[in-house]
Amino acid sequence: QVQLVESGGGLVQAGDSLRLSCAVSGRTFSNHAMGWVRQAPGKEREVVAAVSVSGGSTLYADSVKGRFTIFRENAKNTVYMQMNSLKPEDTAIYYCAARGGWYSSRSLDEYSYWGQGTQVTVSS
Repeated sequence: QVQLVESGGGLVQAGDSLRLSCAVSGRTFSNHAMGWVRQAPGKEREVVAAVSVSGGSTLYADSVKGRFTIFRENAKNTVYMQMNSLKPEDTAIYYCAARGGWYSSRSLDEYSYWGQGTQVTVSS
C-alpha cells in the first residue's frame, strides 16, 4: 500500500511564500515520478508541477513557471513544492500524486497514487 501525506498548506497573503511537502510511504518512491496537482473551486484538476525519479527533469504549468519549484529528496521519500509570489488565483486544494515510471507527466490519468490534499488560500 502506498500512502502520500501532504502538509504545508495554509492561508497567506498575495506575494507570500509557502512550501508544500509530501511524504511517501513504501519502497515505491524511488521508481515513481511525482507531481503536484491542484483543483480550484469550480475548475478541473491540473498538473502544476512534476519531477522525474532522479529529480533532474521537471515540468511546470505556464501559470506557475518562475514562481513554483518542485524538488525531491529520495533519501527522505519526500517531494516538495516551493511556492513564491503567491497570487489569489493560486487558491486551490493541492494534491501530491505518484506516477509509476521514470519521467514526469502532465496527464492526470498517468498518476496512480494520490494524497488527501492540502488547502492553499491566498488572500488579496
